[in-house]
Amino acid sequence: MGTPINFETILRTEGKEKRIDSKENIFQLQLQGYHLFPLHQPIEITRTKETDEIGTAIIVELTLKEQQTFCTYQLISLSSVN
Repeated sequence: MGTPINFETILRTEGKEKRIDSKENIFQLQLQGYHLFPLHQPIEITRTKETDEIGTAIIVELTLKEQQTFCTYQLISLSSVN
C-alpha cells in the first residue's frame, strides 16, 4: 500500500501560519498529510483556494512525519497589507 502525497505549486495557509522570526519574515505552517513543494524557488501564497495571491515565499525547509508536513518558508513579498 502506497503513501498518499500531494505535489503543490501554491502554498495555502488557511490563516494557520506561525511567525518564527519577525526580522527575516520566517513562518512555519503545519499541514495534515504529506505535501511536497519546490524548495528554494519563489512560490505563490494564498489564504484559501478561493482568494487571490497574498504574496510570494521561498520554502526553506520541509519536514514530513507522522502524517503531517511542517513547512518553513520566508515571505519575500507581500501583495497587500491585509
